[in-house]
Amino acid sequence: MGLLKTAILGAAVYGVIKYVTKKDVNGRSIVDDLKENAPKWAEDAKRIKDDFIAERKIYDEPTY
Repeated sequence: MGLLKTAILGAAVYGVIKYVTKKDVNGRSIVDDLKENAPKWAEDAKRIKDDFIAERKIYDEPTY
């Protein structure tokens, strides 16, 4: 049973890798798009985190 599970899992992983690295008509793959957009997404996430922390500090300040 373990061998069958391993074979099915290996086939699934192989299929996913083939799908995400397959080139479209423009010669680009899903992996290429992810590599290109990852830095922009990281900057957006940092900005959102900083905005959330700044907004949270406003409400956390004690009022006397």
